[in-house]
Amino acid sequence: MKVSQIMRQPVISMREGDSLEEAARVMLEHNLRGVPVVNEQGKMSAFLSVSDYLAKDKYVPFSRFHAPQLFGKWIGREGIEKIYEEARATPVKEVMSTDVISVTEDDSVEKLVELMLSRDLNRIPVVRDGVPVGIVARFDLLRLMMEQKDELQ
Repeated sequence: MKVSQIMRQPVISMREGDSLEEAARVMLEHNLRGVPVVNEQGKMSAFLSVSDYLAKDKYVPFSRFHAPQLFGKWIGREGIEKIYEEARATPVKEVMSTDVISVTEDDSVEKLVELMLSRDLNRIPVVRDGVPVGIVARFDLLRLMMEQKDELQ
């Protein structure tokens, strides 16, 4: 079976220059956990996921001390609310993940599942000539299981 048979379309994507606020709005409106990010030519350059909006534990250089960072800022007394407020206008390109794994429509579902497992990915964008045309999430594999059940009956 090919990826084209299980991918969700159309894919919703964001541009590198869109604000984090706009990206959050789109993700919330469409109940998405992540979106491909495209450059000026419409080709996928990165991926933005809910985890990019969360604080990450960072180590202080030359120290054993570690503390949470959000959008590259240490969380201190000003608190998370202030950092989120300041980040609303931050462009997506400042926090997006550029190490993106993708598949094509002609790739096998087996290859897709192998990538999901080996890279611990929850979703993988589907591209055609570098342009996002679909997406497959782990949830979509449940649908595959149910469709195969219906075919057997």
